[in-house]
Amino acid sequence: MIFPIIMIVICAVLGGGAFLFIKISEKKKKQALQVGEERKTANEFVNVKDIKGKFLYTGDGLILCYLKINPISIDLFSKSEKNIIIKQLTANMSSIQYPFKFIAVSRPVDISPLIAELSELLITSDSKQKELLKQEILEMSTFALSGEVVERQFYVVIWDKAEQGTEKDLLMKAKEFASNFTDNGIGCDILEQQDIVRLCNFINNPAYMHLEDTSFEPSIPILSGGVVL
Repeated sequence: MIFPIIMIVICAVLGGGAFLFIKISEKKKKQALQVGEERKTANEFVNVKDIKGKFLYTGDGLILCYLKINPISIDLFSKSEKNIIIKQLTANMSSIQYPFKFIAVSRPVDISPLIAELSELLITSDSKQKELLKQEILEMSTFALSGEVVERQFYVVIWDKAEQGTEKDLLMKAKEFASNFTDNGIGCDILEQQDIVRLCNFINNPAYMHLEDTSFEPSIPILSGGVVL
């Protein structure tokens, strides 16, 4: 009678030990994964592997090219002129047989050139004009700091798999895409490295401000607890 009881106790102890070992192992794996997530670079977090020239390389093996479409004021066109532009763009864009993504973002208006121009006028103005110019500069600065004055900017993204010669083919597609707009008097530019970095910062980093002299030197920021270091 004693032997079966001893065997039951031994089996219970071994089973409990195995259960504790499995639980501890799972806890360690979870902690290791959590540390790995906390140490993930910002590039990995947003799926950006590298940005060179006119291309963005993703971590999942794609190459992206960005185009910026300059906005136009349709209020300056007559109804017939609007219809002509619509028909011409529709005809040109019908030749596009590959997927693309259209992005519309709002960002603070850069009024620094206007403020610089008003500041230059202060030098050659009389006392009354200086007072009016100072009030205007103060008003413009208030608008800029409040962030209430925004402008819509429009971008197009085209992409392809990262293979031999993809950059050349993708750049050709981008130029053809841009020509559909430029042929109709609408500016469309292919973004360079610095502009791509600014766009990525603007979309993915809510703390990003509109600074034209933003440095885009290569860096590897680290995510720690959800905060970029």
